[in-house]
Amino acid sequence: MTTNYFARYIGLSRGENLYQIKRGHNGISRKLGERIVQHFPQIDLLWLLTGRGQMFVSGSEDRGAQIPFFNADVEKSIRGVELLSPDGYVVLPMGDDADCALYYYGRAMGDTLPAGTLVFLKESDVESVIPGGMYVVVTRKIVTLRQLHLEAGAQSVRLTASCEAGFDEMVVKSKDIQKIYRVKAYLIVD
Repeated sequence: MTTNYFARYIGLSRGENLYQIKRGHNGISRKLGERIVQHFPQIDLLWLLTGRGQMFVSGSEDRGAQIPFFNADVEKSIRGVELLSPDGYVVLPMGDDADCALYYYGRAMGDTLPAGTLVFLKESDVESVIPGGMYVVVTRKIVTLRQLHLEAGAQSVRLTASCEAGFDEMVVKSKDIQKIYRVKAYLIVD
């Protein structure tokens, strides 16, 4: 298959960027990686983006669990994630206890999690919170990704942003938390 034919096959009008990637002058963008995986679901998205791990998803039982990947913003979509169909699966070595992977497009976590970071989440509970850990907190009123700190007797949690400019701390009563997801791993996609 020629580079131009491959470009047309995945819906690109030109193959020049693919030539540059092939020569090592350009990297694969997340958007291009997702386009390739859409046409070739047996290719591992994480491998395409980072060059690490195995190229193929099939036969992945020996290198980690297949984590459902949702091409959506975690703060907008986690509330109904069980109703969504995965856009693919990501194999993350030693990530077998993550429930799902979504993008984080917020700004509150600043340099720690820049907008566009892929976060791997595991559903948890307030009693299992690791102080200072990053969590997605879902209440009736808010959905946010922040660092968590337990307050007096675990009756409430304090949510802090790593980017202090423009983001105040929030305190949420533990009983108001409908769901909580621990950020088990993240992949900063450049």
